[in-house]
Amino acid sequence: MILAAAALVLAGCVIGPQPRPQSVQGESVVFIGEEPAALACVPVQGQPLVVRNTYVPEPGSVVYVEGGDYVVDYRAGTLRRVPGSRLPDFRTNVLFGQEGFDHTKFPGFGNSGFFAFVDYAHVPTGPWLVQSPQTRFLRSTQAKLESGGAVKIVAFGDSITAGGDASRPGLIFWQRWADALQRRHPSARVTAVNGATGGDSTVQGLQRLQAKVLDEKPDLVLLGFGMNDHNVGGVPIPQFEENLRRMIDRIRAETGAEVVLFSAFPPNPKWRFGTHRMAEYAEATRRVAEATGSAYADVFSHWQSMAARKKPEDLLGNNINHPNDFGHGIYFRVLDAIGL
Repeated sequence: MILAAAALVLAGCVIGPQPRPQSVQGESVVFIGEEPAALACVPVQGQPLVVRNTYVPEPGSVVYVEGGDYVVDYRAGTLRRVPGSRLPDFRTNVLFGQEGFDHTKFPGFGNSGFFAFVDYAHVPTGPWLVQSPQTRFLRSTQAKLESGGAVKIVAFGDSITAGGDASRPGLIFWQRWADALQRRHPSARVTAVNGATGGDSTVQGLQRLQAKVLDEKPDLVLLGFGMNDHNVGGVPIPQFEENLRRMIDRIRAETGAEVVLFSAFPPNPKWRFGTHRMAEYAEATRRVAEATGSAYADVFSHWQSMAARKKPEDLLGNNINHPNDFGHGIYFRVLDAIGL
């Protein structure tokens, strides 16, 4: 039941033009002392607002009390931790206040114990960025799903794709998507395989392609690199693009599988090892998708839209470059919008 609910927890800030309340579930936030913490959208006063310590409700979840643990400014769309609150104070995080930090010098780094997750209703004020349908690039997969055939998905990439900082396997974005496809096409047989390896760039991706992807004989490959390529000492954009093209060419030639390329999000801007050029790597990913006739899932733009009012730390499971459960939900929502 929890995992079924998890498939619905990211409603986003806008769905359609209707000026009626929409829901956001499990939006993550960290509280810095008693400073206001912004939500992605402005909550509707008089509608239920729930703050808890888990992404989805589960036995043992702590539900915080308005007035006793936090107060809401409905005009500004912020929450504020109050004195004596049970909410964690991010000022006690080992990376709080660190600029240009080297995470290896801070044992125990991470944000998992500092998140609060918020369910609330809001009235849309404009469209959340819309992922365009990609079914024209996924005709074979669509036909197999609709005819009740078998569809094997291989998720290939770095530690984000491997599930970095998702609190359980069922909340990794591609597993959520595979589960959603199975529910949408109950007569099909959808399986998903984790072919990703933490720390990999496209250089290592090429080296692992045979064992992690081609030998699996997939019908569909989710291909997501960029975070490690973009880091200091990483892979220059021309080589990054060429590596992606070579992977796609081999996948198609040796398995006939279709490909969904997806971009990554910016890491913590205070992290020493990021070049902070992720917009350029996301655009390079889009160019490769266009040049190769592959589907493209625009995670970068959607992440930036959702994060416009939020602190980077609100969404980073490790406080560096891994999405938390809500961040995995952003990936999931983008994939779910490609149209299968």
